[in-house]
Amino acid sequence: MDAEASNASSHLPLPTMRNIALQLEYDGTDLVGSQLQLNGRTVQGELEVAWQKFTGEALRWNFAGRTDAGVHAWGQVANARTTTVHSIETVQRALNALLPEDITVRRVWEVPYAFHARYSAIRRDYRYLLLLEPSRSALMRRRAVHVDLPLDVAAMAQAVQVLKGVHDFAAFGSTPEGSTVRECFVAECREEQENDLRLVAIDLAATGFLRHMVRTVVGTLLQVGRGKLAENAMARILKSRDRTQAGPTAPAHGLYLMSVTYPEHVG
Repeated sequence: MDAEASNASSHLPLPTMRNIALQLEYDGTDLVGSQLQLNGRTVQGELEVAWQKFTGEALRWNFAGRTDAGVHAWGQVANARTTTVHSIETVQRALNALLPEDITVRRVWEVPYAFHARYSAIRRDYRYLLLLEPSRSALMRRRAVHVDLPLDVAAMAQAVQVLKGVHDFAAFGSTPEGSTVRECFVAECREEQENDLRLVAIDLAATGFLRHMVRTVVGTLLQVGRGKLAENAMARILKSRDRTQAGPTAPAHGLYLMSVTYPEHVG
């Protein structure tokens, strides 16, 4: 290349870097989790393969929350910095055409360059569904955990309220890093009806969650509902910071990541 051509190429405009966020819905039944793993299909793995097919870019996507095998999502959020020039409408159409049918992109939008799906989040909302019927349901088998024993839902609803506020949640989960203190904004348990089926919905919203925290809370509430734990035991367990004091970890397929909240200027 001669000097003139070299000089001209050095003045070509650099590709514009964009930060794109996605809201993802997925059925976790046949997935081994949200984050990349070597032992099966993951949401991140499927998304990154689809993105490379679409744009040619090999990107690493950041996720707002880690969900385990079998856990579902209605409002998982992921982001990545990209040089693609495609419109957000084209991005959504293309990804939905390339992703497997158990993963859907519900929304695409541009975010500030500093936005990070995990670290910019200020709140995460989870829901856990129980099917409270004498017989199992074929259509609900992947969506809710079947409980055929009588449950004292009123006692469960009263017990869960103690979790609201700022607490050390070590009794209900673990974390590989940092503090086990979180602020819980919502802690509710109530009955609902869907297609003549009796459901119990347990909603928890917090700044963040420890590993298996929601499922352990649910497992403990089930012991309250079955009369194995007193209604006021939840406060004692929370204060103990001892995981062995809490109930078992409830099955994964009743759990949903419903939404992730960000400050208005970044989300």
